[in-house]
Amino acid sequence: MSTTALQPPPRRPPRPAPAHDPAWLSRLFWLGAALVLLWPMVVATEFRPWILFEPKNLEVTAQFLGSFVPPAHSADFLALVARETWRTVAIATAGLTLALVVAVPLTLLSVRVLSISALSGRMARGPAVLRQLVRWLLIVLRSVPELVWALVFVRVVGLGPTAGVLAIALTYGGMLGKVYAEILESGEPHTTETLLRNGSSRLQAFSFGLLPQNAAELTSYTVYRWECAIRSSVVLGFVGGGGLGQQLDNSMKMFNGGEVFTMLVVFVALVAMADRVSAGLRRALG
Repeated sequence: MSTTALQPPPRRPPRPAPAHDPAWLSRLFWLGAALVLLWPMVVATEFRPWILFEPKNLEVTAQFLGSFVPPAHSADFLALVARETWRTVAIATAGLTLALVVAVPLTLLSVRVLSISALSGRMARGPAVLRQLVRWLLIVLRSVPELVWALVFVRVVGLGPTAGVLAIALTYGGMLGKVYAEILESGEPHTTETLLRNGSSRLQAFSFGLLPQNAAELTSYTVYRWECAIRSSVVLGFVGGGGLGQQLDNSMKMFNGGEVFTMLVVFVALVAMADRVSAGLRRALG
C-alpha cells in the first residue's frame, strides 16, 4: 500500500474575513422600513425634542431644578417620608396579594391541560365556553390601567391606600392570570394528564403535576410584579391612592422643591432596594 494514500488531504487555506457585513443590504432595508413605519407615529405625537433646548425652556428647567436645593431634611419631614414609604411598600404588597387571590383561581379555570374533558382530544362545549369567558375577564382586568381603577375607587371608597390596593389587585390580577396560564400551558403536560386519567382531581393534578415543574418561573414572575407594584403604588398616589406618591403630589402643588427632591431620592432608593431583593430571590430560585 502506498504511504501517500494514507496521508490526509492538504488543508484549504482559511477564507479571509469579509471586508464588510454581508447582510448590510437587508439590514439597511429593514431599518428604512422601520423608519417609514415610525414616521407617521412621530408626526401624530408631535414629538419635537429640540424644544427642550430653547432658551425659555432651559430657563424654566433651571428654575425648577434650582428649587430642589437645599433638600428638606427636618426630623418631622423625614419621619413623615419614612411612614409614607412604608405605606407605599404595604400598598404594593397588599395589592399583589389580592391580585394572587384573583389570578390563581382564574388561571386554574383557563388552563386547558387541567380540563378532564380535553383528555379525549376536544374540550367539551361547556368547559370551552367557561374557559373563553375567563380569558375575556382577564383581558378586561389587565386592559384597564391601574390608574383608571384608582380613579374609580377613589370615588367609591375615598382618598387613601384602599383605592391603591384595589387598583393594583384588579390590574395585576389580570396580568398574573394571563402569564400564569401561558407558563403552565407551555410546560410538559404528560404528568398532569397521567394524574387526571388515573382519577386525580384537577387541584391534585395542578399541585403534583404542573406546579413542581413551573414553580421557579411562576415565583420569579411574581417577584418581578411585586417590584412593578411598588412603582405603580407611587404613581397611584398622584390620584389619591395614598403613600409616597400622594405626599409627593402635595409637595409639588405647594412648589416645595426641597421636599420633592428628598422624596425623589427616597423613591429611587426604594425602587433600587426592590430591584435588589427581586434579583436576589430570582437567583435563589434559579
